[in-house]
Amino acid sequence: MQVLIVGTVAFDAIETPYGKTDKIIGGAATYIGLSASALLEKTKLVSVVGDDFPQETIDLMTAKGMDVEGLQIRKGEKTFFWSGKYHRDMNSRDTLDTQLNVLADFDPIVPESSKNADVLMLGNLMPSVQQRVLDQMNQRPKLVVLDTMNFWMDNFMDDLTEALKSVDVLTINDEEARQLSGEYSLVKAAHKILEMGPSYLIIKKGEHGAMLFDRDNIFFAPAFPLADVLDPTGAGDSFAGGFVSYLAKHGEISWPAMKRAVAHATVMASFCVEKFGIERLLEITPAEMEERKLALAELTRM
Repeated sequence: MQVLIVGTVAFDAIETPYGKTDKIIGGAATYIGLSASALLEKTKLVSVVGDDFPQETIDLMTAKGMDVEGLQIRKGEKTFFWSGKYHRDMNSRDTLDTQLNVLADFDPIVPESSKNADVLMLGNLMPSVQQRVLDQMNQRPKLVVLDTMNFWMDNFMDDLTEALKSVDVLTINDEEARQLSGEYSLVKAAHKILEMGPSYLIIKKGEHGAMLFDRDNIFFAPAFPLADVLDPTGAGDSFAGGFVSYLAKHGEISWPAMKRAVAHATVMASFCVEKFGIERLLEITPAEMEERKLALAELTRM
């Protein structure tokens, strides 16, 4: 199934207890696409960068199967930039700098070749922008997955609520699930959120794994245990890329397939955090991926 990814292609500067980077490549769509490339030969991309974004990175994305026809390059403008510092527990961070730049007035344009995509992955963006992408599709995709965050809940809740009506899968973290639902219990939160429109909900809990819900079932996948976590930036997006690519690769959208997709997504997120930025995603081999999948299955075997 053809996958269309919409989200940021950006620069990051990251500091963790284990190191610090200058400006490096980041962005939700970048992580999603590179994670998906572990299973899919081709994906479609809609995003925006300034003319300061390196051509060699665009060439790398193309080499990884990402069709960049929908990547807008704004002449004389700068690419979105985010800088953050992680605390020792790696589950919390401080934003040091955010420069919207080209993202401030991003108007996504879906190429004709992408308007019939089977799977639409809406990365973390303003809900009205996500909705504009949905409105451009020739027909409703077989699967629509949306990621969001507490900032949009704080400032654009009405737009987010409207977008959720057209979504099959919502992915958020546990803090965001509690905020969106007004419930502390994640089980109660999930049921309230599912009433807003999605058929499935994934609640990511960082090092404590991820929970998958539909209206009748719950599935839990633990995070893959790692001795060293250097940089959690992009882990959630790598998870999303693993999730949609698994479903697209196998062509099945069902509760059992969703469970397997969450397990694969967990593995992809575990690779991402082992190095800074996108570096580790560029190195994954099929053998490594399969080995880690088997290890995760063994960890959860009764």
